[in-house]
Amino acid sequence: MAQHLALPAPVARHPFRQQLAQGQPRKPARPHNDDQDLRLFALSFTAFFICIYTFIF
Repeated sequence: MAQHLALPAPVARHPFRQQLAQGQPRKPARPHNDDQDLRLFALSFTAFFICIYTFIF
């Protein structure tokens, strides 16, 4: 008695799966923004500097 676990067709047979959306298009990727990288670096550097400065003094 061999049972196949994969569905033969991409049809949702369970009632819960029938309620779900059948293939949602992906949103296009936003172009990479270097300004965000610079802000993240500045924020991280400042936070690290403040932490080290408070530990020393």
